[in-house]
Amino acid sequence: MITKLRTALCAMLAAVALLGGAPAHAAEVTLPDAIRALSVAAETNDGYERTAFRHWIDEDRDGCSTRAEVLIEESRTEPVVEANCRIISGTWHSYYDGRVVTDPSELDIDHMGPLKEAWGSGAKFWTKERRQAYANDLTAERSLVAVTAATNRSKADKDPAQWLPPLADARCTYIADWVSTKLRWSLSVDQAEHDALLRVADGCGYQRVTYESAA
Repeated sequence: MITKLRTALCAMLAAVALLGGAPAHAAEVTLPDAIRALSVAAETNDGYERTAFRHWIDEDRDGCSTRAEVLIEESRTEPVVEANCRIISGTWHSYYDGRVVTDPSELDIDHMGPLKEAWGSGAKFWTKERRQAYANDLTAERSLVAVTAATNRSKADKDPAQWLPPLADARCTYIADWVSTKLRWSLSVDQAEHDALLRVADGCGYQRVTYESAA
């Protein structure tokens, strides 16, 4: 009985977040419950322009762009950073393909939810300020990730019905990160995307999704 009540409460928290009311703390739900909490709607990218999402800004004015902030945060060794926040080297794990990279020029910073995909999932109705916040979201750990340029460009603007990480062991983490981002920003999924997420989740055991609604 307690377990059923807890599951119902988690689902309610997720639904509240979708309606724009942030819970008092980060919500944690099972991966299937998180997927079911997503709003399913047809998506269209009409009118999309990448410039609608201003990104790689220096929000805190410390001299480091969003890209640099992610590289510094995700390096597994102390990164070498020169003047003007120019990152020379470090050690990064590209979890999409399992590669370890020491040259930052080989890395892209991936928007977990691609900008074009976000546009069609609801961001087209946002203010330019909210789109900028989405494109530079350093608050949520998995909104932006450093991965090899090859995998990022292979993904492009595809959703999980069209693309999954080449490393099979990364796929459960990936869809949990994807769903977390969609819930955080109250973005919808289309039916094919929803069904693909559930198919992958079926093999993900007790994978959970933690998220907090964006301000």
